[in-house]
Amino acid sequence: MDFSLYKILTVDDIPANVWLLKSMLEQSGLQVCSAGNSEEAFTRLKTETIDLILLDVLMPDVNGFELAEQLKNDPDYREIPIIFLTALNEPGDIVKGFQQGGNDFISKPFNKEELIARIRHQLTLLEAKRTIQRQTSELQRTIAGRDALYSVIAHDLRLPMSSLKMTLNVLLLKMEEYQIGEQDIMEMLQTANETTEQLFTLLDNLLKWTRSQVGKLEGVPQSINLAELTEGVVEIFSMVAATKKIKINFQSSPVEETEVWVDIDMIKTAIRNLISNAIKFSYSGSEIDVVVESKETEVIFSVTDHGCGIKEENQHKLLDTAIHYTTFGTEHESGSGLGLLLVNEFMKLNNGRLFFESKEGEGSIFGFALAKKTA
Repeated sequence: MDFSLYKILTVDDIPANVWLLKSMLEQSGLQVCSAGNSEEAFTRLKTETIDLILLDVLMPDVNGFELAEQLKNDPDYREIPIIFLTALNEPGDIVKGFQQGGNDFISKPFNKEELIARIRHQLTLLEAKRTIQRQTSELQRTIAGRDALYSVIAHDLRLPMSSLKMTLNVLLLKMEEYQIGEQDIMEMLQTANETTEQLFTLLDNLLKWTRSQVGKLEGVPQSINLAELTEGVVEIFSMVAATKKIKINFQSSPVEETEVWVDIDMIKTAIRNLISNAIKFSYSGSEIDVVVESKETEVIFSVTDHGCGIKEENQHKLLDTAIHYTTFGTEHESGSGLGLLLVNEFMKLNNGRLFFESKEGEGSIFGFALAKKTA
């Protein structure tokens, strides 16, 4: 441990004692600040990050035991370890010190080496406790992500898989019985193709979301042209949109102005998810506008639909990882709620930002901004 990273607060009403403690602790590489009474102590605590308190017991007005009780009753300070420094050495005084929340008790006059050793011991315990709290928090997030993932797999994979299985089974049976026409075959194959595309997107999102939640998703940035990348995705999704009689319009600034430095796979997935959502929530016969626009320092990607929109009271739920909020599309298409969460995560990993606005019954705009590639 680097003990110089920790700050000690000494609380004593006798200046000579304060000076002595400060000198001894600073010589040992510790950061030190001081207070002469309880009021000054709280002022220090509010303005500085304190890791341990050396507290004298015999002080006027509020004594050390009373101050310790106040600190332990305050949620902002109760975790700070306290070492009492006092001439009181009766067993009753020592017991009272521990009852008031003290972590250690050193009688005056004290030995410098013993004081430093006890301080370092308490700081070591404090750091161990903080490490456990961090690891517990990370574990809880991982478990929550895992449980959400299992829920999505159990619920959202069942419907497209059963649909695909049923379509292919009917197709095979009808072909064997020669009771199917070319138009019926095309419709069934189209349904199977759409379902397969949904499955691919869902599985891809699930895999990437899981990796991001366990901290194993790392970007590999490279120079890409956002306009060209978007145009390729639009070309593919235009065929998907056509099944709902939806037209996708694409326009962009000159391609040489849309260079960005990002992970191409993450950004391609983000584009795919936003366009897929726009198709899902658009009505048959409507249009979707996909725009890549060059600004002074950013390149802006946006998808505008004229579909069902999102209720204002539900918009704050879209990026809540604990909810995985989702609704059915205009033709009852289902979803996992992971797509937008994944886009938001990818923007953070690529120093970008996600934005959206929506109005129920009128449509939505979803997009992201990425920093322009510098020369």
